[in-house]
Amino acid sequence: MQFNEIGLSSELLEAIERMGFSEMTEIQQKAIPPLLEGQDVIGKSNTGTGKTAAFSLPIIEKITEESRKYVNALILCPTRELAMQACEEIGKFSKFKKCVKPVAVYGGASMERQIYALKNGANIVIGTPGRVLDHLRRRTLKLKNLSTIVLDEADEMLNMGFREDIESVLSETPEKRQTVLFSATMPPAILQITKQYQKNPVMIKIESAAKTVDSIEQFYVSVPMGRKTDALHLLLTDKKPQSTMIFCNTKKMVDELTEELINRGFPAIGLHGDMKQSQRTQVMNSVKSGKSTILIATDVAARGIDVKGIDMVFNYDLPQDHEYYIHRIGRTGRAGKGGTAYSIVSGRRQELELRDIARYTKAEITEATVPTASVIKENAIANIKDSILESCNDDISKEAKSLAESLVATGVSAEALLGAILNKQVKDTMKTLPLFDVPRPITRKNGRKKETRNTVRVHINIGRKERIAPNFILGALVDATGLSGSEFGKIDIYDKYTTVEVPQEESDFILDAMQNEKINGYKVSVKIHEERDRRSDRSSSDRNRNNRRNYKDRGNGFKSHGGRTHEKNHFNGDFNRKKRKG
Repeated sequence: MQFNEIGLSSELLEAIERMGFSEMTEIQQKAIPPLLEGQDVIGKSNTGTGKTAAFSLPIIEKITEESRKYVNALILCPTRELAMQACEEIGKFSKFKKCVKPVAVYGGASMERQIYALKNGANIVIGTPGRVLDHLRRRTLKLKNLSTIVLDEADEMLNMGFREDIESVLSETPEKRQTVLFSATMPPAILQITKQYQKNPVMIKIESAAKTVDSIEQFYVSVPMGRKTDALHLLLTDKKPQSTMIFCNTKKMVDELTEELINRGFPAIGLHGDMKQSQRTQVMNSVKSGKSTILIATDVAARGIDVKGIDMVFNYDLPQDHEYYIHRIGRTGRAGKGGTAYSIVSGRRQELELRDIARYTKAEITEATVPTASVIKENAIANIKDSILESCNDDISKEAKSLAESLVATGVSAEALLGAILNKQVKDTMKTLPLFDVPRPITRKNGRKKETRNTVRVHINIGRKERIAPNFILGALVDATGLSGSEFGKIDIYDKYTTVEVPQEESDFILDAMQNEKINGYKVSVKIHEERDRRSDRSSSDRNRNNRRNYKDRGNGFKSHGGRTHEKNHFNGDFNRKKRKG
């Protein structure tokens, strides 16, 4: 079904066409009509199925010149990355409808800039629950005229401990509103929300696309931060693919990586959404002619292009949506041919993201090692040998034969001459290689990586006297930093303060991100915890342990989602802690 068949305005249809879309995905086809009619909708759909367009197009369509002065729609997302991504997409869809102004609000960014944007005509707000609630308490975000609220990836938000924040936000919205919920799963808590906050919702279930690409060998290499380009250099030198696609998540990274690979002698060319059609045509002609054998692109730019004969795909950045991984690696191994895909990851967080991708796609992604200089040298020598033996069957030109005779006439033996030529070829292969030494991972007997992590405790200046629960603390940390909840360890709450175990390598970033943040309405200060306080910590903890029964009797039980402690949050049931994206 085409977009022009559902009665969308010419401004929206022009933007959709400019973005390269014509046919609707299944979720768009089923969700847009009831949303245009103002009905509540429950969408069971995974990421990568086009749900952002499904809920945003009806919202954009309904905004008029008369309603542009107030917030028409609020979209809640679990992470800052998803909020930014959704805001960018909505901006593209509303390009020709000038009365629409989307604004993203999330933790870890300037509050003053967000307040300024909200006061200057924002009518679609996309944000994380904690920061949205903060703006509501400051009265910098007003929802009295709100017509639509969207809970995107609702199950993920609940797993991250945002249930109370979501309910607090919903309590600030008008009773007469359209409530839209999208979730990959439908656990009991999601159904409870739909029952409590939606009215006769339309249920839409979408099955995801096939999750296996059987003909493609999939590998990953884990390298230190800042060494991805060096690892890519070594892999390209060692594997020598005839035609390659490299995927990055941003236009800036495409430009930077293209320039770096060209400087290192690779025939690379970049493709992204800021390029004019004439530039895109020039890029594609260069690739199809074989002048450029390495195409570096973003997902959006690569959509719709047809490049045949790709024998290797690299994920320089992991895709933001799991479905994109399938689309990326599907560029190789087409028409029944085999192909190879490599993902380059840095740090524990990206390894966990890749593990989620493997689980989602039901694929086996095997760990590989970055080839060392000695391995590359051995392979180069073997390739030179094979190439020379193969060339012996070719006809020798008069010029080459004359040159060979003149060299032999100098009195140097044929063996010495051939050795000098081969030595030069090997040196040419090795001279540009980066110095790179990746330590082998320590493994347990079962072959899995041994996870070792240094942690420190941070001190937050609020505690039980402020009626703080671990899910408040964890939600604020996740919202402000963008880290996964699983990155945080034990949470201990005392009378006047709280301590949280955090990764030592992220501690400076966490302290910086939490400056000027609020938790449950209280402005907090965060610092490295003084370990000499441990004795008083224990005595305070003992006193607080006796008070837990009272908290539970009042229905304020709680659970620490990121750590190893504490009472259970009755809202969240038995949710397993999931990794936060991005």
